[in-house]
Amino acid sequence: MTTVARHKTRKSGGEAPAPRQARVESRPPGEPRRIGWLYVLPALLVYGAFLLWPLVRGAQFSLYDWDGLGTATWAGVSNYTAIWSDPVLRGAFGHLLVLIVFYAVLPCCIAFLLVAVMSRSKIHGLAFFRTVLFLPQVVAMVAVAVAWRWVYSADGPVNTVLGWAHALGLPDWRRGWLGDFTFALPAVGLVGTWVGIGLAMVLFLAGVQRIPRELYEAARIDGAGAVREFFAVTLPALRRELAVALTLTTIMAIRNFDLIYNATEGGPGDATKVPAYEVYNRTFNTGEVGLGCAVGVTLAVLAFVVTAGIRRVVEGKDA
Repeated sequence: MTTVARHKTRKSGGEAPAPRQARVESRPPGEPRRIGWLYVLPALLVYGAFLLWPLVRGAQFSLYDWDGLGTATWAGVSNYTAIWSDPVLRGAFGHLLVLIVFYAVLPCCIAFLLVAVMSRSKIHGLAFFRTVLFLPQVVAMVAVAVAWRWVYSADGPVNTVLGWAHALGLPDWRRGWLGDFTFALPAVGLVGTWVGIGLAMVLFLAGVQRIPRELYEAARIDGAGAVREFFAVTLPALRRELAVALTLTTIMAIRNFDLIYNATEGGPGDATKVPAYEVYNRTFNTGEVGLGCAVGVTLAVLAFVVTAGIRRVVEGKDA
């Protein structure tokens, strides 16, 4: 465009047309997005073959009365109604609620207490204590059950210490802990507490390390004590870690089978029977395959509902 043409354009109030923009591709560079499904396909096949398909077949079997060998007869939802009409199964779900307190609530509370102390003072050898507390997570639950059977045995460490206390004049609290109708379930629950503390504490410690120290300093300048500092700074910042810890430990309680099977086998009587153990017991011992599958499907639904509820309550509306 010449100088005269530019002048005329400026006088007439028009603007020179902008150069045409090069067309930008909407697709990001690299491989097409559909190729990503090929990367996750092996994991999806394994997940579908060993989890989704057995769950679907279990839901199908739960609608029949079947002993695993003979001919199956249609039962409809009678197996599901039997879960609440059978006192043993109803009691098993009640025991599960007790174990959730031991497996999820107590470990998180104790871990929060430990983290609150660690966040206010520097502790030497923190990595060592963290490793020791997390160690039960990497030990097979079968080995944990065998070890705690010895701990709770008549000549085990617990009764030995209580015997020393009795020799000093205290009441005799020695008993067969795993064979006592009153104390067997709390004794198993304390094992779950011991296992879960390390996991919750490691999660909370990781969360505390990303909290700005200025928040603690500001709270202390405002005169906040240890309790107020915890509820005003630490707890709100650890909502997501708390949701993860509660979810993992609650699912651990819901699927608790190996500890019960190796420590008490549901006894004494029905004192420590839980739904996961009843799935095995009804399916392989009493020949009630349909009822066992109904309990398993109910547990799967319960785990999903509890997990979603924990995220909703702890993380808030953004979960």
